Amino acid sequence: MPTIAGAWQGFCVSDRSRTDHVYTTHSLRRWHDGIVSLSHAFGPEEDWPDQDLVALSDDFSAGLVLEAYRAGVFPMPLSHSSFAARMGWWSPVRRAHLPLDELRVSRSLTKMAHRYTVTVDNDFGGVIAACADPSREGGWIDHDIQAVYGELHRAGVVHSLETWDADGRLVGGLYGVSLGGLFAGESMFHDPADGRDASKVALMELVRILGYGGVPRLLDVQWLTPHLESLGAAEISRHDYLELLDIALDQPAPPWT
Repeated sequence: MPTIAGAWQGFCVSDRSRTDHVYTTHSLRRWHDGIVSLSHAFGPEEDWPDQDLVALSDDFSAGLVLEAYRAGVFPMPLSHSSFAARMGWWSPVRRAHLPLDELRVSRSLTKMAHRYTVTVDNDFGGVIAACADPSREGGWIDHDIQAVYGELHRAGVVHSLETWDADGRLVGGLYGVSLGGLFAGESMFHDPADGRDASKVALMELVRILGYGGVPRLLDVQWLTPHLESLGAAEISRHDYLELLDIALDQPAPPWT
């Protein structure tokens, strides 16, 4: 399994015996310069293992996370696995995305949407905390994830959508990474008691925002689940995803404000 060593300013991807690719990155500066392009910091796709987990690392920082998304890779902690490394870096062999013109909105969901108000970046902390609720099945968002994505939110790269009920309570939402025309959805939640369909309503607003200007933006949802499939998500090959990513990164970001 490849490993990642070093900090984001100069990290390497290597196999068991040698360093194949060394890159010096300036990702933080690129945020502010608006320069976004496909990254090969994790090496060429053809060298990746034929599995979803493509690299391991003990390093985990905002710059490395940005480089990963530009390479079609995303982090997920390995705390509940047999690996000694701190972080796993994933690029599913079968990648899920939600084509913006294929979101399935039922009549009942349209009616439910009128019960809620959706905002953008009003309560990122509340959204990621709810997504990180340890009582949720399959929870994976730990303190490190919250800290790094909080840093990226403050830098204007991570965005949240919040769904509020008529009493002003946060009852659903989602967050993800926005780079050029890519939005990489990370997690979503709804309050099971008071927020029926609240995460779906946030997703509806996200799709509306990403559709601005009619440019080919990409909504990445990582792995296909029955829930996401019911909303219109579909699987494509890793190679096809990287081709879409290359196009999407070259597009303008949507208006978040």
